[in-house]
Amino acid sequence: MPSISKLGHVALTTPDMEKSLWFWRDVVGLEEVERHEETVFLRAWGEFEHHSLSLKEGPAGVDHVGWRAGSQADVDAYAQALAAAGADVQAVEAGAERGQGAAVRFDVPGGEWPFEIYFDIDRPQAPEDRRSRLKNQTARSHARGISPRTIDHVNLWCANPQEPRDWVRDNLGFRANEEIVPTGGPLPLVGTWMAVTSLVHDLGILADPAQQQGRFHHIAYYLDNSQDILRAMDILAEHGIRPDLGPGRHGISQATFCYVRDPGSGHRLELFSGGYHIYDPDWETVVWTEHDLQDGLIWWGPEYMPGAGQPLDETTPCHARAAV
Repeated sequence: MPSISKLGHVALTTPDMEKSLWFWRDVVGLEEVERHEETVFLRAWGEFEHHSLSLKEGPAGVDHVGWRAGSQADVDAYAQALAAAGADVQAVEAGAERGQGAAVRFDVPGGEWPFEIYFDIDRPQAPEDRRSRLKNQTARSHARGISPRTIDHVNLWCANPQEPRDWVRDNLGFRANEEIVPTGGPLPLVGTWMAVTSLVHDLGILADPAQQQGRFHHIAYYLDNSQDILRAMDILAEHGIRPDLGPGRHGISQATFCYVRDPGSGHRLELFSGGYHIYDPDWETVVWTEHDLQDGLIWWGPEYMPGAGQPLDETTPCHARAAV
């Protein structure tokens, strides 16, 4: 099987580019890499690839989620294998997405999320006035805003997580590290946390309470420690932005978190720190049921902030053509 090496980027659309760019660049602190036509490309200070986030004017949605393959040969192999598995695979020419080589796009069966697989990607240097003296990072850390280090994961919702879980496992090589499996109820699987790296999850798939397909819940960026999450809360408050949920700690993944929305689009960002890594080749999926789910989802924290922000179960359609 060809391999996916990591989560690469998420391409979002926003009805208010000015406000969204203010949020992601000035408040969150991502570095603006390039503007091309109607799209702005951004990355965090610890990232070398051309972008981990792109913003384009349009109805709020997600154009695609980009995954970097292990090689260009893997991209080509995926194109053939996925087509043979019945996916509608579309070729993306080199340069069609700024800074990126040839890729393939397709919708995940059972989830209907638009995925992209690529390998070749530009690695531009930061402008000299923002460049780090450290050779192993691009831009200066904590130069502006919350300043996360890197993209961490993406969380997607659908009517029934079991089919897309099985499909990305069998066709893309993801493994399920933690899951919510109820002992009763209409769904055999409520949520799964899947990875291709040592992280607990590069991809989360959860059941949508509204029973809709192709829904986007959040993109997560990683901060170095829990104190950075508390610092982020101060920065958000200074800009008049209230979080959806947090700060708190998940039992699943063991990470400190805070959820907040882009005021220009409603897209949700998770600020994410801590967690654990899995190096065991024979790791067995950790299973949570409805009896211990409270500890799994919220180990501590948000119950001390009742009513803050908007309900966490609101999600954004995953295709740009669908309005919020």
